[in-house]
Amino acid sequence: MMVQQPQTIQKNPLYPVFLKLENMHLLLIGAGNIGMEKLQSLLANSPSTRITIVSIIVSEQVAAFVSGYENIVIHQKAFEESDLDGKDIVIAATGDREVSEVVRELCTERRILVNVADTPDLCDFYLGSIVQKGNLKIAISTNGKSPTAAKRIKEMLNLSLPPEIDDTLENLHAIRKQLNGDFSEKVRKMNEITKVMVEKSTAPRDDKWRKLATRSLLVFGVMLLGHFIFSYIPLSELAKGTVDFYKELDPSFHWMVLAGFLAQLVDGALGMGYGVTSATILLSAGVNPAAISGSIHTAEMFASGASGYSHYKFGNVNKKMFRALLVPGVLGAVAGAVLLVKLGDTHADYLRPIMAVYTMFLGIRIFINAFRKARPQKKFRHYGWLAGAGGFLDSFGGGGWGPIVTTTLITKGRTPKYVIGSVSLTEFFVTLASAFTFFTLLGVSHWQTIAALIIGGFIAAPFAARLAGRLPKKTSFILLGVLVMIWSLRILVKIM
Repeated sequence: MMVQQPQTIQKNPLYPVFLKLENMHLLLIGAGNIGMEKLQSLLANSPSTRITIVSIIVSEQVAAFVSGYENIVIHQKAFEESDLDGKDIVIAATGDREVSEVVRELCTERRILVNVADTPDLCDFYLGSIVQKGNLKIAISTNGKSPTAAKRIKEMLNLSLPPEIDDTLENLHAIRKQLNGDFSEKVRKMNEITKVMVEKSTAPRDDKWRKLATRSLLVFGVMLLGHFIFSYIPLSELAKGTVDFYKELDPSFHWMVLAGFLAQLVDGALGMGYGVTSATILLSAGVNPAAISGSIHTAEMFASGASGYSHYKFGNVNKKMFRALLVPGVLGAVAGAVLLVKLGDTHADYLRPIMAVYTMFLGIRIFINAFRKARPQKKFRHYGWLAGAGGFLDSFGGGGWGPIVTTTLITKGRTPKYVIGSVSLTEFFVTLASAFTFFTLLGVSHWQTIAALIIGGFIAAPFAARLAGRLPKKTSFILLGVLVMIWSLRILVKIM
């Protein structure tokens, strides 16, 4: 009796591998838009790869992009068979089917692997979409069926995987090096150590019942509180008292709430702009300019706290970046507040034009970057100095934490979503230090404006955190650039 083997349905027969391209010599045929796209992908993942480019026409964009790479050579000429000598791998990006077929045939004869852009039937391998978080790298393939789907999956994974996952890999690597014993013993110990990662994934089931119990107690507590309140205070009197209290409020109170809402929406979504947005609306509502300055700093402490918590809850915070910004930012804010109180506002007038020119430059740069192709990220190490300067100028110059810190980090290649989340969380502690210093030295006034800004900010914070990372990268850059330029122009116009 024959036993029939179960049939396996194999929809994607491709076998994924990770090549050490820095040990290979790669030939890229074509230096137009397609060639530029391939170059960016190659250098973003393996910047030390030896690459020879052969093309009759070399675009200005490609020439400028490779100018800083000593490992890349360009030959502006037609492809010849001799160009394959000494090459390990070939990518054809000409867009010319006839040339691609010739390249494919010659590479097959020489047993050189070849990829022909947008022509799956001529390819020995495909270039998939790549997700990278430090040492973790995930390649995505749709078997050539839909590059767009691969791109969308890449974007989803980029948003889902936190940057801290690289710290996890580094920690596990350090533990692995310290383990003793043979291979099986090391595997057993690593399984024990990493078991907690799996156990945590089952925690939500327990948390669900814990949250249900907590919420039930909270609802019961509110019911009891409501019962006692309405037992001793008639509902009609409570309603009448509420109406009378509202009539005693400033006539512009609802505009102040709107100012807090819109300011927090802008600041939470873009990582900056709270001061300029709220100040503009409050000025249009007829609020005293002197009241605006003191109120915004105090109210922003509560609004930035709500924003920071929301960003943390939605996974927008890079903990390493937050730790690097926190202490220098707080120290800078305290120093700026003390100096402003001691020296007076007149000295801030000399500093604000310098800050406005700097942020104007950053705004223009961000706006231009919105229309540029992506480049490999550059390391940025001066977080302490940046946070210290941002905190100092925020207190001493009347604002600037977001425009200085957020825009600088984004122009240095940091991911906008995590920059905005991390800077917003740090801003709470920076603003708290600044507000506490001002309160200690000057006291607090204009409570209605402060309360209205706080109420509006709390309402807007969850919506703003949801928007962060949802906007397309190009749109975020354009909005940031325009906002920074408007903020800077406003300061310069007021000074002139």
